[in-house]
Amino acid sequence: MLQINSKSQRVRFISVSQYLRKLPQRTRVILATCLYGLAAGGAAVAFQKGISLLFDATFGNLAHESTAVFLAGSFGVIMGTALLVGFLLSSFCREAAGSGIPQLKLAFWKDFGYVPFRVVWVKFVAGIVSIGGGSSLGREGPSVHFGGGLASDIAGLMGQAKQNRRQAAAAGAAAGLAAAFNTPIASVTFVLEEIIEDLNSSFLGSVLLASVIGALVVHGLIGKQPAFSLANNVEPSTWWVYGLTPLVAAISSFVGLAFQFSTLDLRARRKHFSRVPGWVRPAIGAFITWVLGAAVFVYTNRTPGHTGTLAVFGLGYGDLSKALNTGFDWKLAGALVVIKLIATVACYGFGGCGGIFSPMLFLGGMCGVCLAGGFGHLLHLTPADQIVLAVVGMSTCLGAVVRAPVTSILIVFEMTHQFSLVPVLMLGTLVSQAIRHRFAKHNFYEALLIQDGHVLEHVIPPRDLQSWQQLPVSAIANFHPVVAHELDGASFDDLLRHHPYRYFPVMLPGKPPLIVSRREAEAALAEKRPVRAEPAATCIPTQTIRELQLLLVESNQQVVLVMDNPAGKILGLVTLHDLLRAQTSLGRDSGPTF
Repeated sequence: MLQINSKSQRVRFISVSQYLRKLPQRTRVILATCLYGLAAGGAAVAFQKGISLLFDATFGNLAHESTAVFLAGSFGVIMGTALLVGFLLSSFCREAAGSGIPQLKLAFWKDFGYVPFRVVWVKFVAGIVSIGGGSSLGREGPSVHFGGGLASDIAGLMGQAKQNRRQAAAAGAAAGLAAAFNTPIASVTFVLEEIIEDLNSSFLGSVLLASVIGALVVHGLIGKQPAFSLANNVEPSTWWVYGLTPLVAAISSFVGLAFQFSTLDLRARRKHFSRVPGWVRPAIGAFITWVLGAAVFVYTNRTPGHTGTLAVFGLGYGDLSKALNTGFDWKLAGALVVIKLIATVACYGFGGCGGIFSPMLFLGGMCGVCLAGGFGHLLHLTPADQIVLAVVGMSTCLGAVVRAPVTSILIVFEMTHQFSLVPVLMLGTLVSQAIRHRFAKHNFYEALLIQDGHVLEHVIPPRDLQSWQQLPVSAIANFHPVVAHELDGASFDDLLRHHPYRYFPVMLPGKPPLIVSRREAEAALAEKRPVRAEPAATCIPTQTIRELQLLLVESNQQVVLVMDNPAGKILGLVTLHDLLRAQTSLGRDSGPTF
């Protein structure tokens, strides 16, 4: 921007951050949020266009060629793109694998919203190559990830500290999802339900504004049309639909849970594939997808004048749109549920780059089509009734996996622009969430974090002070202490040179645990005298944080050692700094809001 000095009439350039600092705080936050929404929304639209162009140029064109050409060409495309994705992930950023939503959630809570730009560009490029190249994954999760990451990086360019970027990450995530799905309301609820986990967050204003900006971006660049255009207004025409809704919701939910459990199991087994290089593993999932997708294409390409279905490859939105409009063979829909499920588990479980929203919507929709078609032979179901049941399947399958009930209702309602579907969607969501809570303790994203070694209590703090104080000490303790076993100067000299800690636990044979400060150890070395240690305050891992607070206040060193029993082995330690750092995330959002 330009600033003119009235005295010297000289023109000098000033940065955006310098300009924003001169504005009132509320105005500065609003302008920054608009910038986050524009950037994340634009990136999501570019991501969507890139996927469509690549898929149409490859699979779209190959589908109109001979069967032999399609088989050879599709194999080369999906394997080549999978190997390229594996190279990008293994060489530049392993954190860009998967959907990206658990990674952004981890960055939001653990790193205060900071996401390195390396993650953003690798996610963007690898996602286009992976999904556009035919892997059975979705584009919405990556849009949330790089949208939040891009906003975080823009906040850094504007001078925002790393520990104060949660607002930017949340706003960018909402804008990215709003642009990906053209669903601004559902984007707000998803970020609040899944990323922030607080519908009353003080970030609501920023998330709402960024989501609106993201929706305006997609309206301006692509159009206002919903993701799935239905020919006419669709609403239940008979009471049979309400009677079948719980059944469709239950089966669709179990399909979603089957995806979750199978994918987690494959990811766990993948860790034992030590002989397979990391950059090759996405190609394994791509190969399985090609075998299944090619078989479906050849089978459905037998009728003259009809092009085979490409539903197994990529998003599958084309065939899902057909099922919601022109009708679809219910037996084929049932087969596609099983085949698409296996392909998606393989692509995600072997480390591909892409999300799960699109596959879950596809699986749920085809469940509804299959069940509606089957029951249509026994009951009088109109075409509109069958579409309603398909939409119920979409909402409940997604809701069972992500455990975001409000989002699962709103996202399908906004994607179809059919308000009359809301009551039946609410009924299906009740069934879906009941099954979800009965058979799975955590949603898919939380289960991924746990499988990767994260402790949820360390990542996502409780929302109220009472719950926080009742957490065990193990939730915030450091279980990798550097323990000294002698008090001579030589041993402490080595510890001081290799570790920058302020305090060191000491465990001598037959004596209670002691603590030595860095200052005392350095003074003893300088004066060539024995190191003086003081008695240490101790606790066990199961004691509460409330009890720990009292021990820290009474401790002279402001350090408490964690023991396996009052006179046993040192397991870890907790400092006052550890307690304060954990308490700063006690459900309170950082950064200015409006």
